[in-house]
Amino acid sequence: MSLQEITARIEAAEEKAGRARGSTCLIAVSKVQPEARILAVLEAGHRVFGENRVQEALGKWPGFRERFDGIELHLIGPLQTNKARQAVELCQAIHSVDRPKLAKSLARLAQERGACPELFIQVNTGEEPQKAGILPTEADGFVADCRAMDLPLRGLMCIPPVEEEPSLHFALLAKIAERNGLTGLSMGMSGDFETAIAFGATHVRIGSAIFGDRVAAG
Repeated sequence: MSLQEITARIEAAEEKAGRARGSTCLIAVSKVQPEARILAVLEAGHRVFGENRVQEALGKWPGFRERFDGIELHLIGPLQTNKARQAVELCQAIHSVDRPKLAKSLARLAQERGACPELFIQVNTGEEPQKAGILPTEADGFVADCRAMDLPLRGLMCIPPVEEEPSLHFALLAKIAERNGLTGLSMGMSGDFETAIAFGATHVRIGSAIFGDRVAAG
């Protein structure tokens, strides 16, 4: 599927939900994609991309930024505390703030730099033991703690369990965000982004539907 087709589907979903056109940010998830595929999307005019790992992002985005203006990079994967400095220097948004230790590191770096990427708290809406994220029952307290550290919270992020109806998780995330006065909702991927938009997603993370299947590392 092409970038243009995805964009058209996003616009149609916005219209169906009674939302303004352009109210959903499309994050093209470029993790483990070959350079040629990313280049094609850049040349088509898209500028917002998502990466899972800091090291992989460092390996390709400085070079792309020398060639293309206005690139906005979002870290959507787990962030180790020892990679926090590299992440805040490279990215415009971090979607995976998932524990107090990381929040404290980001707050320290923000004070030191006088700037900080937009931040999303990852909520483990399915309460899956193997998945990162703050539990829903602890989300309000963590939001308050992050605000007490003057962190620039944009919103919340979730990755619904694969075997469950995603709308239940999107509704839960939207409810937590609303009661905490947060407007950003990072939710929805290639298979469910239209549903996410219906529940208020402000950022959708789409990889395979734009780039094709990921290429396995050799």
